[in-house]
Amino acid sequence: MHKVVFSSVCLSLVFLSCNPELDVPVPDAGDADLTKFIAVGDNYLAGYQNGALYKKGQEKSLPALLARQFALLGCGPFNQPLMPDEKGLGLNLKPWESVFVQKSRLGDRVDCEGVSSLGPLKDSISVSSAGIYLQGVAGNSFQNLSVPFARTSQLFDAAFSLSYAQGNPNPYYYRFAGNSGSSKIYTDATAQNASFFILWIGMEDIYSYARNGGYAQTLLPSVQFSAYLDTLLGGLTAQGASGVIANIPDIATLPFFTTIPWNGLDLTQNKADSLNNLTGNLFNFAEGKNGFVIEYPSGSGNYRKMKEGEFITLTVPLDSIKCDFLGVFTPLPDRYVLDSAEVAVTRSMIAAYNSVIAQKAAQYGLALADAASFFRTVQSGIKWDGTDFNSTFVSGGFYSLDGYHPNQKGYALIANEFIKAINQRYNATIPPINCFDCDGIIFP
Repeated sequence: MHKVVFSSVCLSLVFLSCNPELDVPVPDAGDADLTKFIAVGDNYLAGYQNGALYKKGQEKSLPALLARQFALLGCGPFNQPLMPDEKGLGLNLKPWESVFVQKSRLGDRVDCEGVSSLGPLKDSISVSSAGIYLQGVAGNSFQNLSVPFARTSQLFDAAFSLSYAQGNPNPYYYRFAGNSGSSKIYTDATAQNASFFILWIGMEDIYSYARNGGYAQTLLPSVQFSAYLDTLLGGLTAQGASGVIANIPDIATLPFFTTIPWNGLDLTQNKADSLNNLTGNLFNFAEGKNGFVIEYPSGSGNYRKMKEGEFITLTVPLDSIKCDFLGVFTPLPDRYVLDSAEVAVTRSMIAAYNSVIAQKAAQYGLALADAASFFRTVQSGIKWDGTDFNSTFVSGGFYSLDGYHPNQKGYALIANEFIKAINQRYNATIPPINCFDCDGIIFP
């Protein structure tokens, strides 16, 4: 009996002596002053996701998540121009269907062949019904000055603060601009006299081109992008502020461009033979996977099959492909396709912008969040809190239902990359984010 008691005591002592002492780093801002923090950017910093800007998406935006961590180090309030509800307001990427849409959701949808499947659903909203989302909320001081779909030049344009009713197709900045028609995001940002900022611009300049297949779009030359960025950084750092800036990911890391395969025309031998007879063997269709037919170059009247490395956007009308032979007898419209020349233009501009961003980060002594590298890592697959994430549409867990913007968990992962960059540059020990209340894809 005594031996058993003695053994139990000894066993307890062994376990106690082996209990590890965790050396938890004390949060420290290092050389960064995080007491007043602002964010300037476009879609990704605004919290846009699931095809819309809505309240919880903003509350779990990348800057808002960073503000949670910065609060451990003395950061003050981080206010945002929140939407009034969870349906929100999005700009329809097919404006000929409706100008506005609300947050996409997963649900059952029936295709042209009568087949039901689970997929993203979006609800259109009329201009008159959108009034609640178009109202201004000016008069407050907002630290998130990021505006969905804002191009770099528009940060300096007073006309960008006009309302939708006044002819501005982008309704988001008007909601929190101090004076309609005279406010500028640049002026608002520099007037804050912030001690720290995060900046992520340039994506919309490039991806507004790419999302539309290059159709009727122009690109801001990198020289002008550099000039705008220099002015913005000069204004933000004039009061001694420091910050972090992010670069731009590659097109192949975004499911908006990779979900619909370029060679998604899958044919049996009989179907291939039939199509070759009907088209005069113009495209040499074969059994198995074939490239869709596109007009190339655009507007030339010449047609060819798509090649590997070309992309179809997620907005392509799938029912027309399935039931009306779009991409076979009628070429896929240019607005849904990035051909090899347009891909080359897109990637050339990304490289040029990223070179400018890296140069400006070094010039102004800023931290550089390498989003381009991180998005490639996500594409290959990562694990976070025991969960696997990759860039696969819907099931990958990182992107939202629009295939272009991350979901809340995705934004949290990106925020941790910003924290890594800040910690490295400013000798800080800001703890990483564990966002248990961030939404991923919500299944019905």
